[in-house]
Amino acid sequence: MKKVIGLTGGIACGKTTVSNILRKLGAVIIDADKLSREVVSKGSPTLNEIVFEFGASFLLENGELNRKKLAQLVFSNSEALKKLNQIIHPIIGQKIKNEIKWNKENTNYHVIIVDAALLIESNLIKLVDELWVVTASEAIQIKRLNERDGLSESEARLRISNQMTLEKKKKFANKIIDNSASLERLSEIVESLWKEYK
Repeated sequence: MKKVIGLTGGIACGKTTVSNILRKLGAVIIDADKLSREVVSKGSPTLNEIVFEFGASFLLENGELNRKKLAQLVFSNSEALKKLNQIIHPIIGQKIKNEIKWNKENTNYHVIIVDAALLIESNLIKLVDELWVVTASEAIQIKRLNERDGLSESEARLRISNQMTLEKKKKFANKIIDNSASLERLSEIVESLWKEYK
């Protein structure tokens, strides 16, 4: 019996790092971020819909989506974020469903990880058997957003406040992975969880 585990967490909590550790341990990863980039690729119907909704100024000169500009808009405007999610979430949800089905039927992986920041918010939780939530303190999230994306403290706080709180996410969790310490400690936690499923 193949198990489908949802992996989610707050912004800059280290979900991708956990995903990379799990991949090295032998899990297959369905990456919602990667799928979302494919969905809005140059010339795609979804990108055309985004341009129709938000305007051609959100395209780069080469015809690709200006992801940075769109992120600045939606993280400061909840109505715009809602509209964007209505456009892309159903398509990404269907792609994830298709990938789960394909991996169950065509691979020997015993654990399938669905790595998605908005797993709960997009109602994709029904596709997984259990949920792992990666957490970190707000101070660490702000520090990482500053180092990773060059965001000021106020910009970082705005992005964090635009997401479902970690406390709410934890209520859905079967396992909580605290990523407030070192990478070594995180690896130990993830490896220990993985052993339960081998």
